[in-house]
Amino acid sequence: QVQLVESGGGSVQAGGSLRLSCLAPRRTFILNAIGWFRQAPGKERECVAIISWGGGVTLYADPVKGRSTNSRDNGKDTVFLQMNSLEPEDKAVYYCADGMVAAPTARYDYWGQGTQVTVSS
Repeated sequence: QVQLVESGGGSVQAGGSLRLSCLAPRRTFILNAIGWFRQAPGKERECVAIISWGGGVTLYADPVKGRSTNSRDNGKDTVFLQMNSLEPEDKAVYYCADGMVAAPTARYDYWGQGTQVTVSS
């Protein structure tokens, strides 16, 4: 049973952009931070970005740093991950998850189903 809902994935050519969304109702969850993760076929899951609701913390992993931007809309209980200059290496299923602290090593108990991002050369 999914707890959060991702959307915004799709297929783009290299150099294109996508804006991923994560619906995480704060009336339901105690959300200190939302982590963005991705998993490519044959690869381990990796954290790519984190945004905190109240602490003003935004983190990016090296592979996406400089190409991605976290943002949020508290009124809509939604966080966004804007990804630009996408590369074939970015192809993966992207997930958002609820974390108690804004850190890659935090416990993430509630996950979305994932949204597929494909990038063609």
